[in-house]
Amino acid sequence: MDPLSDVLSLLDLRSGRFARLEAQEPWAVGFSGNRHIKLGAVLRGTCRLEVVGVRPALMGAGDCYLIGSGREYVLRGGREVRALPSAEVFSGHTPGVPVRIGLDPDTVVVACGFDLDGANAAALLDVLPPVVHVAAGSAEAGGIRSALDLLRAETEQPALGTPFVTERLAHILLMHLLRAHAMRGEDQDIAWLTALADRHVGAALQLMHDMPAYPWSVAELATKAGLSRSRFAEKFTQAVGLPPQEYLAGLRIRSAARELRNGDSPIAAVAARWGYRSESSFSHAFKRAMGSAPGRYRAERRRHTGAHRSFDAREDVARE
Repeated sequence: MDPLSDVLSLLDLRSGRFARLEAQEPWAVGFSGNRHIKLGAVLRGTCRLEVVGVRPALMGAGDCYLIGSGREYVLRGGREVRALPSAEVFSGHTPGVPVRIGLDPDTVVVACGFDLDGANAAALLDVLPPVVHVAAGSAEAGGIRSALDLLRAETEQPALGTPFVTERLAHILLMHLLRAHAMRGEDQDIAWLTALADRHVGAALQLMHDMPAYPWSVAELATKAGLSRSRFAEKFTQAVGLPPQEYLAGLRIRSAARELRNGDSPIAAVAARWGYRSESSFSHAFKRAMGSAPGRYRAERRRHTGAHRSFDAREDVARE
């Protein structure tokens, strides 16, 4: 079986129903994001995709995007417009019925969320980049066009079996976006997808993600993986793109950064939770990896996200 297909099947991907947003400029909608993965596509017109901490992207017809780990974002068809919370826009939304902003829509966007139910879900969420954007005119978009044509037809005029068809199309689009990301040579972020399919390296990755604060040694991981120390280190580095200890250090920092963004625990508590013996050692490692000290990082992210804190769980009901 193809390794990427094999790994995605292990993640037990479940997609929500596509929601269709038809809007007339000027408009803007702010989303709190799906708790795992959000996939979307522009079927007509243009809009800006604004994700916290990422350079805004101009999206055109045929463009697709993938957003991970519940990151907040805004879709905008006009700069000088206050973003309406998606919970307000989609309040009372009937699945399968388009939501319209304005009388003469010039932009159509469809989106759905993915939930992951599996032991490896955290691994995918930790290593996905903030945004995967595949433009319609890019070399990697060829296989996406046919899926979008079908999706356009199914969401414009729902018919018998539409939920079944669109669920399959969601999985196809997700596969194409991950494939496109890998084709660009940015595959270090998702190298674990194929590495996880290897029973030796996959076992070690699972242990790291299950117990990231544990002081794993290469020798101990090798024993758990059923390989000699040297063979394990070589195989892991070839598959993942990083030596085991370097990968583990990055996992800890990324996990701590996510906790700093989303929680209020003291920095010392965050440091201890992710395997650092002192706040000082954590701060040095964090600044080296993230470019700023933990306290400043948290403050900067809070300033960026403050405008979106009013979003609530009602968006999940709409399952955009």
